[in-house]
Amino acid sequence: MAKKTVNKSPLGEVFGFPIENDNSKAQRYRKQKLCPYNNKVPNCTKDKANNPLGVCSVWHNGTSVITCPTRFREDWLIIEQAAEFAFGKKANWTSLSEIKLVDKNGQSAGNIDFVLVQYNDKGQLIDFASLEVQGVYISGNLRNPFEAYMKKPSKDFEWPSGYNYPKPDYLSSSRKRLIPQMLYKGGIFQSWKKKQTVALQKSFFETLPSLPTTTKPKADIAWFLYDLVFDKQLKQNNLVLTETIYTEFEPALLRVTTPEPGDIFDFINILQTRLDEHLDKNPPDAPSLTDIISS
Repeated sequence: MAKKTVNKSPLGEVFGFPIENDNSKAQRYRKQKLCPYNNKVPNCTKDKANNPLGVCSVWHNGTSVITCPTRFREDWLIIEQAAEFAFGKKANWTSLSEIKLVDKNGQSAGNIDFVLVQYNDKGQLIDFASLEVQGVYISGNLRNPFEAYMKKPSKDFEWPSGYNYPKPDYLSSSRKRLIPQMLYKGGIFQSWKKKQTVALQKSFFETLPSLPTTTKPKADIAWFLYDLVFDKQLKQNNLVLTETIYTEFEPALLRVTTPEPGDIFDFINILQTRLDEHLDKNPPDAPSLTDIISS
């Protein structure tokens, strides 16, 4: 895993290269705002096409965390590994990106990041599967340190910590993006009995509840977990598959959508405190809910 001893800056990779890499290729990519990871156009288009936020990953607790989904397209490993799960090693396949999915009523269910399609020797479609790619949302302001760095790129660039310092927001990434996608779009694919795959970073997956697993042949979903491994000689990160988790659809989604309740007495104490403030007087001389539950 790509690591540093001390984080002096939130910037991990800028336009594809760690900021400590200042060779001629890295400088060219920064100057031309290029994307080395198979974006739909040569340039980075993250956030704004005319003024892209060219940060591929951020440093957090000594780890490089992928924030841009395009970063996962390095060497198209995610496509190759997802297709092998869905169709086996000998199949003819390709991928189609950003395919619109609609429900029974013709309402949009969103776009599938990649639809993997298997075809025969005549080019006829014989099977398909989905691949969703999930980076991590950021809380705080990432553009300010990025623009400060771009004005004067340096491997020694530092950014003061404190209020609005950018960091990964794993909770929003799962609740607002990943889980709704898996429930709605994934629910449609599950009803069709089609395989699903998800590509995300291992550190993100580890923030999810522990999922009940199954064997590869029985799996509805394959979770491909990646990390960035730093090559000290080249000063470059490489995307590496570190683990694959196989799950069935319903047990996995039930687990991630079922909250683990806290202690009811903690919540009752909060309510009693707020009630006391609301009544602006001493609590009534009567058994409390805590007393009733405890008895």
